[in-house]
Amino acid sequence: MPMVSCKPSTPGDVAGFVRDMRAAATPFEIIGSGAMRGYGPPSAAAAVLDMSGLAGIIDYNPSELVLTARPGTPLAEVRALLAASGQHLAFEPPDLAPLWAGKAGAGTLGGALATGLSGPRRPFAGAARDHFLGFEAINGSGECFVAGGKVLKNVTGYDLPKLMAGSLGTLAIFTEVTVKALPAPAHTATLALPGLGLAEALAAMQLALGSNVTITGAAHLPSCAAIGGGPATLFRLEGGPRAVAAQADDLRAALKLLAPHTELLPAPESLALWQQIGA
Repeated sequence: MPMVSCKPSTPGDVAGFVRDMRAAATPFEIIGSGAMRGYGPPSAAAAVLDMSGLAGIIDYNPSELVLTARPGTPLAEVRALLAASGQHLAFEPPDLAPLWAGKAGAGTLGGALATGLSGPRRPFAGAARDHFLGFEAINGSGECFVAGGKVLKNVTGYDLPKLMAGSLGTLAIFTEVTVKALPAPAHTATLALPGLGLAEALAAMQLALGSNVTITGAAHLPSCAAIGGGPATLFRLEGGPRAVAAQADDLRAALKLLAPHTELLPAPESLALWQQIGA
């Protein structure tokens, strides 16, 4: 593994390092916490740019649903700040560090956007790229540039944040990122259909997702500990407690021929389950 060559604390440090590496024709790897280092092929770079020192919330306006931070800011810090105002990152960036024996919860906001990965809510609320509003970055020549904006309704010509999301640091290095936050659901539950085979599960998912019930996560697990270890087809329901209960009843009615037996998992079990599914 290459040694850490630079741990910048300012965007100027990043620009200077990039210019030095360019002059020396030296390829380098960009990491934040290293939580996603196992994602993709291993790096053969001769140097490392460790962005974990460029961290911290720059601005957060709950009424505007917009948060700006340095890329090395831990996702756990971002989630806690948003949760205090009843908001969240709706694209649910997954926590994949444990897949490579890393520490759970160690990911950064910049890493989430650089990988562009999203969680179970992605088909219903959009991907990381859809919640990425703007950024400041350093290009391969060590020059700073800005794209996007810091408001929800913004028109800036080329939508570079969408291009940068998922680019894995190959196009530029984030020094500041702005993301959209959304109100977090007041209540969460999961309707579980135990024991369905693959064909029945697929039919149930097609029927449920085509119904008028607002579903924010759908999955079929061959083994689900939350219902005793057997196969389970799962639908996440969110909203006020009464609305969730009503949606569960509607979904049971729509699926009664395919799945006469269902279980409704309450909030604590549901939250833990979808976090595991996302990872």
